[in-house]
Formats: sequence, C-alpha cells, structure tokens
Amino acid sequence: MDFEFDPEQQQFAIDVREFLDANDDPDVFDVTRENMAQIVDTPKRRAFMKSLGHKGWLGMTWPEEYGGSAGEGVYEYILNEQLAGRGGPQIGKGVGIIGKTLIAHGSDHLKAEFLPQILENDVEFAVGYSEPDAGSDAAAMRLKAERVTSDAGEDGWILNGQKTWTTSAHFAEWYWVGARTDLENKHMGITLMLVPLDQEGITITGIWTMGDERTNEVWFDNVFVSDSYVVGQVNYGFRYISQALDLERFTMFTMAPILERLDLLTDYIKDAVRDGEPLRNDPKIRARLARLHTDGEVARVMGLKFVAEAVKVEHGVRAGKEGFQPPTVEASEYKLFATELSKRLADAAMDIAGPGAQLRVKTEDAPMKGRSESTYRYTVIDTIGGGASEIQKNIISRRAMGLPKNF
Repeated sequence: MDFEFDPEQQQFAIDVREFLDANDDPDVFDVTRENMAQIVDTPKRRAFMKSLGHKGWLGMTWPEEYGGSAGEGVYEYILNEQLAGRGGPQIGKGVGIIGKTLIAHGSDHLKAEFLPQILENDVEFAVGYSEPDAGSDAAAMRLKAERVTSDAGEDGWILNGQKTWTTSAHFAEWYWVGARTDLENKHMGITLMLVPLDQEGITITGIWTMGDERTNEVWFDNVFVSDSYVVGQVNYGFRYISQALDLERFTMFTMAPILERLDLLTDYIKDAVRDGEPLRNDPKIRARLARLHTDGEVARVMGLKFVAEAVKVEHGVRAGKEGFQPPTVEASEYKLFATELSKRLADAAMDIAGPGAQLRVKTEDAPMKGRSESTYRYTVIDTIGGGASEIQKNIISRRAMGLPKNF
C-alpha cells in the first residue's frame, strides 16, 4: 500500500492547519491533555467544534443523504490527527461511534433527531459500557432492563444498576448505554439505548483518575427508556458495540501526541548535559531513542493500514456488497502497539530526564516543562480504555492467528 497522502489529501491537511492557526486558543488547545482527555468539555471547546461543523468537516465520511459528503476515512484521520497534535478536542464519539452506528442500525426517528445535531455539534454524548464487574469484557454487563408499559401507555424499559468509568457523563446531554435485556444469553442479550442524562433517577458521581482527569460512576434507579430510543434490534447491542469499539480503539488513540512527545524528548537529549557530557553521546540513550523512533514509525504505518482497510470496507458497503466488516484485527493491532509505545516513551522520558522529570507538568524549569511526569501517569490509562492490552492480544491471537479461545 502507499503510505503517502495524495496531493488532495495533503492540501486538506494544510487547510486544517491553517484553520487551527487562525483559531488558536489556549483554552481550546492544550497538548498536556492526553488522548482520551481531548474531549469537548468546556463552552469554548464546544464552540470550536461547532465551527468545524460549519466547515463541513464533521461527518465527512457520512452518506450525503444524512448530511455528510461521502468522503473517504483518510480525511477524518487527517483531521483527527491535526486536532490531536495541537491538544484540541477530537471528533470522537458523536461523529464516529454514535453517528455511524445510528446510520447503520438506527431508526428513522433516531436518525432525524440526532444526526443533524451531531453535524452541528449541538449535542454531547457519554458512552456507557463498563460496569464494576464488566470492564474489558463488555458482554458481561449487567445493567438491568425490564420490559414495561408506562402510566402514559408507552412501551419501553426500566433501567436499574450501575455503570462506571464513563468519561463525559458530567457534561454530556445523552447517554449511549448498553443494558441487559436477556439474562440467559450473554452476547445476544444486550440492547443499546439512548438516555437523557438529566432524567430523574440518574445519579452521576465523579472519579478522578491518576492522570488528573475526571471520569464517572452513573447510577440508574427506575429510569424509563421508551422503545423509540432503542438503537437497532433488541438483544443485538453487543454486535453494534463490537463494531463501534473498532472505531474507538483507533480514533481515540491518535499518533500525533505520541510523536510530539517523542520530538520533545529528542530535542531535550540534543541539548542536555550530565556530568559534563552531552546526553546525545551516551550510546545507551542513543540506542533507546533509536528504538523509540523506529517504533513510532511502525505505529504510524499501522494506523495508516487501518485507514486503508477501513476505506476498502467503505467502498464495499457503498457498492452494495455483503460481508464487509470493520477491520477489527487492524484496530486491535494499532491500539495495542500505539498505547504500549506511548507508555514506553513516557518511561524513557522519566528515566532519561532523571529526578527533575518528577516535577509537575507545566513547571517551566523542569525538564520538558514537566511533560514526562504527567504522561507517565496518564499513558497507563491509554492501555486500558477502549479495551485493555490483554483484550487486544486475545482478539489478535484468535482472529489473526487462529488460536483457540483458551490456549
């Protein structure tokens, strides 16, 4: 495959950079907020994302009938990487996970209500899969959904239980949540629903991570959800979630911040001196840095491989061919390699910079302005979110290598 962008794609990258330069704002762009923390959680960030919508850059890959431009996924990739490289909010859940799932499986009612709002960035979503006893194994979720008819005669479901590790629940308007609708069937007993987060019976409690970012526990106490807000078929939610996780594993773990931190470490080594000797002359440090740069290029190319495979799927679906599935293996390979590389890079920065690397981020006189300290804490989260590294290894071993489930 060709790992270079064509002239039109290169021009789009230039257009995005110029737009970001013209809209530069420290309240919107902060490179010290790593990957999953690059969210639309403030009014300024929300207004900025709305301006992207006005440019026609949200939902570029969506079909034209739903307000998109039927563009190839590579443009979405370029946009997301440019945003991530500046520490800006990413296109994330609405355009990718929710929007694309609704286009594929949602009712006309859900499409009409939510797709225009997503394109205008008029709505924010939280995603509710994880539970205290159902983390990387999404099929183990137990949030209970019971069939009821409301006092007003409306058919729907009553939800009771708990979700955890829900980023965005404290500012989002809608909850994209998986619930257990069949207790007897693990994988074919989950249903996806959309629930307003300001509804009575929902309690949101903050949890602060080791990376200084907020996530949440969400409690449901007799929360009613109408059938009209069920996504796709009842009990088919795990299938939809699995497809959406392929998007999450790729789009939420961008390469640009990793490469930016690699450049930062490289520049530090060029100028730093220890015991009167330049660090750049130390053979062990040179070898370690060479390995990181090599792995960085491998991860970048793995990301492009995922994009190329996703484009093939898009072409197949648009041509009306059957049997096309998201590139699950490529998504897991990229997510595993990139996030473990990110963690190794953080370890290297702490080791090489020495005791001063423990100073807090944005400390001006710290090595690399304290970036090492924050990324050392935060990159651990990257290896867990979207499915832990162990889960990615299981997916690769079974689907790419043909190994049995228990080996």
